[in-house]
Amino acid sequence: MKRSPNQENDPEPTADPEPTADPSPAPRPHTPAAAPNPPQTSLPPATAPGPARVPPAPADAPEPPQGSPAPDGESRPGRAGGKTKVGRWTLRVILLLLLPLLIAETALRINYAGDPKAGTYSRNRDALWLGHAWVDGRRTDADVTALAARLADTGIRDLYVHAGPLEHNGTLPKSACPKARWLITAVHRKLPGVRVQAWLGDELAPEKPNAMHLEKKATRDAVVASARQVVAAGFDGVHFDLEPLHSGDRNYLALLDALRPATPLLSVAAHQIDPLPDFHSFWGTVTGHPKWWSQEYFGQVARRVDQIAVMSYDTMQPLQSLYGGYVAQQTSLALEVTPADTDLLMGLPFYHENRFGHWAHAETVPAAVRGVRLGLSRTDPDRATFGVALYVDFAATEDDWTSYRKDWVRTP
Repeated sequence: MKRSPNQENDPEPTADPEPTADPSPAPRPHTPAAAPNPPQTSLPPATAPGPARVPPAPADAPEPPQGSPAPDGESRPGRAGGKTKVGRWTLRVILLLLLPLLIAETALRINYAGDPKAGTYSRNRDALWLGHAWVDGRRTDADVTALAARLADTGIRDLYVHAGPLEHNGTLPKSACPKARWLITAVHRKLPGVRVQAWLGDELAPEKPNAMHLEKKATRDAVVASARQVVAAGFDGVHFDLEPLHSGDRNYLALLDALRPATPLLSVAAHQIDPLPDFHSFWGTVTGHPKWWSQEYFGQVARRVDQIAVMSYDTMQPLQSLYGGYVAQQTSLALEVTPADTDLLMGLPFYHENRFGHWAHAETVPAAVRGVRLGLSRTDPDRATFGVALYVDFAATEDDWTSYRKDWVRTP
């Protein structure tokens, strides 16, 4: 299952086991010293063995098969040479396929080097994704009090509270978030200045066979009506996570244009940007799932919203240094095309699953924060409309919160 903020259930977090350290290299096998030559014994000439005589083969004897040993112990030429050539060509093909990957990974490691500039810390525009339990009756006043204590003296200004998911036709059941008004009131009372946004999402066609069809105007109109519905319920804004969303989707841009007048605050979760030019096209051809957006399309989305939060996790990177270098690159690419009046937020992985696309030992909060700071330092270190977004509250550990505060917020 692809990791994204579009998640309805929020199980209690479980601590992942500590990663097992790599085993120490095996010791080299011991080679004993050569034993002294045994004493030579001579045999009487009459009994000393001589070279064996090989009787000549009959004239009509069949030729030994190619590749089999000749009678004198020497190998005959045969298919072995052909196999060697095939093996060499296979090795060359593998190297040609691996070389671009090795170059790209080396570039990411280099991108992780250096020191971030002073002052590249929280601008008090951070966000936190919250699970559905906050609006369906499972949370209490005591939970809000604990949340307020957790967020005190941090840079978190926005809460994306899961209020969906949307139906495939764009509508939102009225029973989706029965405790929304209670939560909004409690947060505004205990966390003045923190905004509560309704997090709405769904899967999209055509990649998913049974999903939302944004090419249908009636569906887009229903999504706009759902946004008005949650704003009327008291939410300060609407945060959309619709995926898998292919780069260049004009129907999504049309939806964003229609949503602007429907909500006082519009934010979206965004796909990562092509790490190489037009990489989404290549990846889509190979896997059927483009995953990335072009930088141009990212900018088109960013110009239509108040906030854009990059889902900068699930990167398939196996090491912290490579993941951090990847986040640094994504931060720079996003900064280059996000307008100054749009808040840009980079996602931090507050979860610890191990599966294809996400390695918990590599995608860590410290590596992500360092990557964010490096990208910010190199591209726009003085930008005010910038922050990080923490995914997700119910999977976070104490170490995640400690790293966020120490490395980004700079509080003990």
